[in-house]
Amino acid sequence: MSLHVRDAGLYSLLVDLGRPHTRHLGMPLGGAADRAAFALGSGLVGNPPEAVALEVTLFGPTLAAIHPTACVVYGAAFQPTVNGHPIRPNATFTLEPGDILRVGGTLTGCRGYLCVAGGFDATAILGSRSALEPIRVDDVLTCRGSRIEPRSLPVEDAPAVEAVLRVLDGPQRDWFTADAFFTQTYTVSPASNRMGVRLKGTLLARRAGELVSEPVAPGAVQITNDGLPVVLGVDGQTIGGYPKIAHIIRADLDVLAQLRPGEGVRFVRVTPEEAATAARSKAAFLKEWMTRLRLAERQPVSVTEA
Repeated sequence: MSLHVRDAGLYSLLVDLGRPHTRHLGMPLGGAADRAAFALGSGLVGNPPEAVALEVTLFGPTLAAIHPTACVVYGAAFQPTVNGHPIRPNATFTLEPGDILRVGGTLTGCRGYLCVAGGFDATAILGSRSALEPIRVDDVLTCRGSRIEPRSLPVEDAPAVEAVLRVLDGPQRDWFTADAFFTQTYTVSPASNRMGVRLKGTLLARRAGELVSEPVAPGAVQITNDGLPVVLGVDGQTIGGYPKIAHIIRADLDVLAQLRPGEGVRFVRVTPEEAATAARSKAAFLKEWMTRLRLAERQPVSVTEA
């Protein structure tokens, strides 16, 4: 029981929660770039948090259903169709045998998640089933047969043309004497990917000297030798030698995952207390919706036998 890949899309990757316990081995965190969208999409089809989903970027794949499959495309506003007919984004649906799902593209945001009931089967490597390479044409994505009644979650308004990322001061903040980092609007470079978001803007001057490589994590804002920021993503390296002017707060890491080329970005400094409050607020939001999904009166997913 499976989905056959007719077209792989721009960059479609099987993901779970990543590898948080192997960074000491030099292995990036990996996993879903937008953890909130991943969790809510999984919740809509009744999956546990560790289930594997397909992360799609900017333009998604085309898949042929070999058996009934309960699905949702959740996250950025992709425009999926089934057999050429539009379906409601961020809402569950069932693919019947022979149906063709085209995830399509999105004009806002960057990433979404194709979640299927029971998750996709994938090989575990170092405790995670996140793939190390994107899917390819003629791949077969294995999952169990299932059906689901339509249901959805409220869709947030489209993001503003200019995104705002809240940050804490980085350990090398004092290497940069001017405040140009906080007073300008950067532009997301097309060279951005899951490893890091590259930004274009006014070059930042820094004091002379070299930094001994030290640990880094997703959300670290490094300033490269050309004076421009790179914000590390979930596939970013584990150590780095560029000075870190700031670090994205936990509550805004999912915003980072949805930045698209050409979008404007500003950075706003917050206090550790404000960062902690924002993290608690987002965690409470997700817990509320996940609880609602679990406590839904009807059982929306039925599993069929192979």
